[in-house]
This record gives sequence, structure tokens and C-alpha cells, in this order.
Amino acid sequence: MKIEDIINLTNGTLATKPKINAIEGVTLYASKVERGDLFISNEQSEIDRAIEEGAYAIIYDEDEICTNDNEIAWIKVDSIYEAAFRIVRYVTLSKEAEFFYLTPHQMSFVKMIVTQKSNIVLLSDNWKKAFEQIVNSEGRLYIGSQIDMMQKIQPDIKRLSNQVDGYTMGGTLFKSTFKVEKFIYQEKEFAPFHFEILTKVVAFCQAFELPYAIDKIKYTKHFTPIFIDSDLTKTHPKNSDQVIIFVDNIHDIIQAREYIKYNGQWIKSIVLTPPNTKIAEFYDNPHWFKDSKEAIEILKNTHFNYAFVYTLDKSILKNIKEEYTLFDI
Repeated sequence: MKIEDIINLTNGTLATKPKINAIEGVTLYASKVERGDLFISNEQSEIDRAIEEGAYAIIYDEDEICTNDNEIAWIKVDSIYEAAFRIVRYVTLSKEAEFFYLTPHQMSFVKMIVTQKSNIVLLSDNWKKAFEQIVNSEGRLYIGSQIDMMQKIQPDIKRLSNQVDGYTMGGTLFKSTFKVEKFIYQEKEFAPFHFEILTKVVAFCQAFELPYAIDKIKYTKHFTPIFIDSDLTKTHPKNSDQVIIFVDNIHDIIQAREYIKYNGQWIKSIVLTPPNTKIAEFYDNPHWFKDSKEAIEILKNTHFNYAFVYTLDKSILKNIKEEYTLFDI
């Protein structure tokens, strides 16, 4: 690619009069630089390393960067992030690739049920890693769950819309029996309100001939129930009517409590969230916690059947177990 074209593409300004007029490749990592590459960075030490490795051009946006090699092209831009994605959009035109935005839940189910991922690129939420995945690969199908980044790649980014036929057939908040097309899946570790998400993911897999196995379905990181005993120690579901549900999003809490409203009126549920979480409009009396220790104290001293814990994960149960062990000693 010619230096002149890079400048026009990124709306950059050439700070030097280099002898070279074209580059061979582009990267955001100095460790991957090869002779003739364009390197994009604001880190002086990384830039110096890239030059040692043979970089022909540098894109940067910080005034403090030392442009101390007049033989290479130094291109000043307003934002290296914006410049990088201008390059990504240019590269995707020649790839004839398809890009889809998937919600975090949809992405989790793709990772879970797709059995062969060689025909699909799961983009990192880290924009630098995603840049490398796109620019330096031969992929034809890319999916990502970072909406701002995906819209930088394609402003009219595609989303999953089609669904396969299916319906839920019963179960509980934590185990579901459902039918997808001709097949019935019994008592899967799966929240019933995630079913529509699953049907869209299956339709996506079918549309792009991605092999999948619904039998691999299980709880996601977005909604993870752990049955506990009176000491808040993990136990078998048959031995307890107390559950701590770790969630990373408010929407699942709302849907779960709606399910409880119509299917388990006897259930005493509580919600634990960090201070100032915007949940008051959906739930009147949340329990605020500042850190995991405070959350543990609330769980120890509050009566509940179901406790929804927002932003923490099941690792706090290890801390609870350790505390009880120390107390017993």
C-alpha cells in the first residue's frame, strides 16, 4: 500500500520526507513487525522497537512522540483508534467478508454450541487484538459483541434476526426442557428466558453451515446459579431450596424475577448490587454492597430462597468456605 494512500485513508499528515513510498503490511504490536511494515502506536519504546525490526512507517497521534528517523514515514493522525479502523474498513472491502454484531449472550451460546470454529472468527473485545484478527487473517465470517467497535467496522452492522422453530416444554428457572425443530432436549442447565436467544444462534449456525451441538448447552457466565446449604457452601440441588444466582446484567434479573412472579410465588428472592446500580425502577429494596466481604455478610444474615448477586462471581463462595473453616478451627 502506498504511503500517499495511507495518508488519505487516515486523514493523516506526513511529518517527514521519507525515502520509502509504500509499506508491505500493518500491525499494532511491535513484536509482530516485519521489514516493510506500518506500525501504529503511541508508545515510544514500542515505536523504537518497531523501527529496529524494520518498520517503514509509523502512525501516531501524540505530540510527544520523537520522530527521530527521517528515512521512514511518520504519519500524524487525530486518533490512532480511528485511523486503525479506517484501515480495517479498507481491508474488509477486498475480503468480501461478512460481519455480525452478537449480543454478549448470543456470543456465549456460539462459543458453547459451535463444535468447529475454523470457518468463523470470534473477534476479541480488545480493539487491538480485533484489528490483528481482521487485517492479518483470511477469514470470511466475523462476529463480535463490542457494539461500538463493530459499528466502527461497519456502521450498518448486521445482527441476528432469524429464528428456528421451537418452544419450551416445562422445567424450572434453572433447568429447561425444550424442543428445537424436531429434537427435544430434556432438563438442560438453561434459563427458560434464554430460549429465544438460543433459537437465533441456531438459525445463524444453519445459515452459515456451522456445525453445532445443542446438547452442549449449559449455564453461561451471565446467569450462574449455585445451590447452597445453611453455611452458604455449594451443595447438590436436591438438598437445598437456597440458590445464589450470579449475574452480570440487570436484564436477566428482571426476567428471572418475572418468571418467579408467575411460577414460584412462595420464593423469597433478594437482589444484591453495588451502590447506585440503576435497578430501583425494577426492584424496590435491593441490598447494596461495596465489596465482596460486604456481599458475603448480607448473604449470611438475610433470609432468602433465591439471591441474585450482580457484578460478582462464584469465586466469593470460596471465600465464604474459607471463613467458616477458619472459624471452626
